Amino acid sequence: MPRRYTRLEVRARLDGQTALGRPIVAAGAGCGLTAKCAALGGCDLLVIYNSGRYRMAGLPSLVGYLPVGDANAVVLEMGRREIFPVAGDTPVIAGVLGVDPTREMRPLLEEVRSAGFSGVINFPTVGRMDGAFRRALEEVGLGYAREAAMIALARELDLFTLAYCFTPEEAAMMARSGVDTIVAHLKTTAGGLVGLPSPLALSGAFEAVTRIFDAARAAAPGVLCVAHGGPLGTPQETSELYRHTEAVGFVAASSIERLPTEDAVLARARAFKSQQITPQRRTQG
Repeated sequence: MPRRYTRLEVRARLDGQTALGRPIVAAGAGCGLTAKCAALGGCDLLVIYNSGRYRMAGLPSLVGYLPVGDANAVVLEMGRREIFPVAGDTPVIAGVLGVDPTREMRPLLEEVRSAGFSGVINFPTVGRMDGAFRRALEEVGLGYAREAAMIALARELDLFTLAYCFTPEEAAMMARSGVDTIVAHLKTTAGGLVGLPSPLALSGAFEAVTRIFDAARAAAPGVLCVAHGGPLGTPQETSELYRHTEAVGFVAASSIERLPTEDAVLARARAFKSQQITPQRRTQG
């Protein structure tokens, strides 16, 4: 089991980074190799999502929203069998499906804590859903407010909390619930083999991030504010994020494991295949 940090210990580690002018970087880890490399590379948090397993199987991250597995069980298994053994002293965060109607949330969060996780984030999240399906979920009590209640309970249990927020209203709700970190979510990371094109240019992304941050800080001035997804896929783009917004960090998922892996494996495969050998003559038997 990795070292489990208290909520205040995680916050102190992150505050120590920002005090030095360094951004907070949380790395989504869909396999042990990603977790090990991200920790060695200095990432501040390792985040386990059920979507990470599918992402590293070559599938779109959106598969994590489909009924192909038990999201909360997948995260617990990934933590225990793949991520914890290689995480070192980096705090590990669990992606928790807060609207899971098949579980009592307190016992689930207690299991998450006792397993060795130092915190939680609301994933999969109904915030990623819209239209008639989203309205139906809200009407039957499986809406975003239930995720905010999960975050409040996790804080009560001394777990560090992050919350994906897609709108200023969601950010304000999570801030009032006592979340430690607001993550302005710009939807699926663009690019690569299975990414979706982002409808936002960088300038539009920065405007959206700022609106989310402003709403969160109006409700809780001390909340940490970071961003994720959309057109933010490379260090060059996050450098612009820090120049144009008050973001103090970035949650990297596809941008730290899927996109680099695709690029590296494709390049290496093509390099191996482009080499020449001496043609072999077929012998007559």
